[in-house]
Amino acid sequence: MTSSAGLPRPDRQENGARPGGPDCFLGVEKSLTGKRWISREADERQSLALAQRLSVPEIVGRVLAARGVGLEDADVFLNPTLKNLLPDPSRLKDMDTAAERLARAIMDGHAIGIFGDYDVDGATSSALLTRFFAAVGGRSATYIPDRLKEGYGPNIEALLKLQEGGASVVVTVDCGTSAHESLTAAADAGLDVIVVDHHEAEAKLPPATAVINPNRFDDDSGQGQLAAVGVAFLLVVAVNRALRDAGWYRDRPEPDLTQWLDLVALGTVCDVVPLTGLNRALVMQGLKVMAARDNTGLRALSDVAGLKEKPGTYHAGFLLGPRINAGGRIGESDLGSRLLGTDDIGEATDIAHRLDELNRERRGIEAAVLDAAMDEAKKTGDDLGPLILVAAEGWHPGVIGIVAGRLAERFNRPACVVALDGGKATGQGVGSGRSVSGVDLGAAVIAACQAGILIKGGGHKMACGFTVDSGRLEELRQFLGDRISAHLGDGGIQPRLYLDGAMKPAAATMNLVEDLQQVGPFGSGNPEPRFVIPAARLSYAAVAGENHVRGTLTGEEGGRLAAISFNSLDTPLGQALLKSDGAPLHVAGRLRVNTWKGHSKAQLLIDDAAPAW
Repeated sequence: MTSSAGLPRPDRQENGARPGGPDCFLGVEKSLTGKRWISREADERQSLALAQRLSVPEIVGRVLAARGVGLEDADVFLNPTLKNLLPDPSRLKDMDTAAERLARAIMDGHAIGIFGDYDVDGATSSALLTRFFAAVGGRSATYIPDRLKEGYGPNIEALLKLQEGGASVVVTVDCGTSAHESLTAAADAGLDVIVVDHHEAEAKLPPATAVINPNRFDDDSGQGQLAAVGVAFLLVVAVNRALRDAGWYRDRPEPDLTQWLDLVALGTVCDVVPLTGLNRALVMQGLKVMAARDNTGLRALSDVAGLKEKPGTYHAGFLLGPRINAGGRIGESDLGSRLLGTDDIGEATDIAHRLDELNRERRGIEAAVLDAAMDEAKKTGDDLGPLILVAAEGWHPGVIGIVAGRLAERFNRPACVVALDGGKATGQGVGSGRSVSGVDLGAAVIAACQAGILIKGGGHKMACGFTVDSGRLEELRQFLGDRISAHLGDGGIQPRLYLDGAMKPAAATMNLVEDLQQVGPFGSGNPEPRFVIPAARLSYAAVAGENHVRGTLTGEEGGRLAAISFNSLDTPLGQALLKSDGAPLHVAGRLRVNTWKGHSKAQLLIDDAAPAW
């Protein structure tokens, strides 16, 4: 049985696939990247009903069904709008208190301090508030901490500096939920603090005028998937409403809040939160605003990054985001916030070029730390355990999060990387961790904090940050490992690659790619569809660039499909592609449009492969 796109039933064992478990797609139990291939479950009747209801190809209906989209919510999923999905901000705990306090500060002419984190989520949140306060006639000053000197989260010295500059209230964005000591000192100094955050919270909250965090235990808003910039946008909506109710706009124009959705989309994508529900609407509408290129800083950064096409989640996450992050990682932490908040073309151009330079420097530093961290991880041999935790002196704290992500991807388990200051026997270490699906690393780190193993720490399911005494590294490793093992049970971590079907090369047309794009934007919570070209042969394969492998796939019944595997030259996947010598391979990947010299064609971005035994 095949669909109009030439898609065989995913449960069919064909093309000589080796026997596997009942849930193995094409019998692949362990691919060249060490993954078990799993078919995304989709009810065939539901798939067909969706395709007919929406007038889309059957494969699009199947992809929607596999993502849990029903007939009732399909229209909203494909066409998400803020009108349908934006909640009443008052549903979030402390929102009304915060809105009233900030509206009063604006109307009384009092300065508002903004303390933002140094990553993209923090930079976009800070720039959003800066632009909103200015648009409604308010005054604000922004402070972004230095990653190396001050670390994560609000510190009392910075808060008092904002107070000395005239701020009577400070808003912390993308941080503050766990800053008990600093916020206690701020309260003692008579400074009102409003926390706008999304990281996992302990039962006890810090003393503050308001703690707006959909992930606090007593919040029942159902918006826990939001990035900090999404929470900040709801705050802007609430403050704007409070100003309107107070008659503030009787003699001044009310701003159009949608003009800043490009910032919301950028921060949401880069923080890798689920692109479902409200996040999906924020990103889809925000990408439309980004395409208009009205934000001076984003326009300058796009030009420097060579972005000449309509922006999507890939461009936000892999072209713009890393450059904004580079300032906080290895340069000046406030560059990202300044870039996104300025309307000065000259300043924006200068900052964009500086961030581009820092990003190139960051890549070199990251490569060196990754090589060293990989060597440390390999010292444990095959017995890696449920968690990788590596530490050393000399590792740049600004890149350890990226390196942790690379280790988690390479070894298919949570990974923590610690930059030590003072050696393993004495001193402290700053750590960053990245998780894999099914493991809540943030909760484990918070538990380690509560157990007294860490000096401080926090995070969410997929990422964490912490500070630890060097002498307690092994204790931390054991604690986190035991907690992860207990959560996973006997099954352990089984790396999997989920697939939406199989197709012949001839079926991978530009029309199909465009049809599938209707299901986007893609990201966490709405994964980009992945397909397999069964028993494909490479009629051509060669090294591309420094570390990529490019080729042409042909099927048993003809047809050709261009393909590329990024950053795989020195991996089993890359070597298998280069040395296949005509042997058939099941090749898995995502369909994209490749445009070269004005000509566009479909291309497969190869994620994995397995011998077609």
